[in-house]
Amino acid sequence: MTQHTLEKLIEIIRILRSPEGCPWDREQTHETVKQCIIEETYEFLEAIDENNPKKMQEELGDIITMIVFHAQLAEEENSFTIYDVIGTTVEKLIRRHPHVFGDKTLHNSEQVLKQWDQIKKTEENHRHRESILDGVPKHMPSLMRAQKIQKKAAKAGFDWEKPEQIIDKIQEELDETREALSLNETRNIKEEIGDLFFAVTNLARYLKFNSEELSQRSVDKFIKRFQKVEHDIRQAGKELDKCSLSELDALWNKHKSSEQ
Repeated sequence: MTQHTLEKLIEIIRILRSPEGCPWDREQTHETVKQCIIEETYEFLEAIDENNPKKMQEELGDIITMIVFHAQLAEEENSFTIYDVIGTTVEKLIRRHPHVFGDKTLHNSEQVLKQWDQIKKTEENHRHRESILDGVPKHMPSLMRAQKIQKKAAKAGFDWEKPEQIIDKIQEELDETREALSLNETRNIKEEIGDLFFAVTNLARYLKFNSEELSQRSVDKFIKRFQKVEHDIRQAGKELDKCSLSELDALWNKHKSSEQ
């Protein structure tokens, strides 16, 4: 494979954005392509889960392309360049690792994380924050955002003492959801279901599990089982939407039992 440099990628993006470049690329803005970097990141995470180095390489390339693309848009607006981005990142990494690039001595990861948080508080982008909960992006997936918020609150001492207390809270939210359903109060039903999500996420966070990963695993498990049910229905010469719920449940439970 031909070896290329970052400068070559920058040059290509500039050409694509030029009057002689690609009509689609010329039309894009930060707003129109902001979702792309999220999608590419998730594709990279999938490659990690698949333990597929070749796919990881390709997806990292797509992420870098989006970074350079956004930097090119900013350069055209005279805001910043890709070299400003790299410079800021290098300075930040050096500043936040005085135990590596300075004379500070630390002995474990816990000390490193504590120092990291202390240094972040002194930086310009963090000085204006009034609440310890500030700084969590609203565009984060909801379970990830909830867990991040909960971690920040826990660092300040606002946390449960044991998981059983959180389970009690989950039951409380479940009871409130059931009550809202019985009263047919749509607004309250939505609020209580949201509270239920938040409480379950808190249990995952307390037990040091990643709530987003747990949710994804459950989705994958559902897909796998449902596809087995679909396969059985096809093998029997039937159509899925013509089967009774009890028939589908029986097939579902058959495959569920076989997995245990």
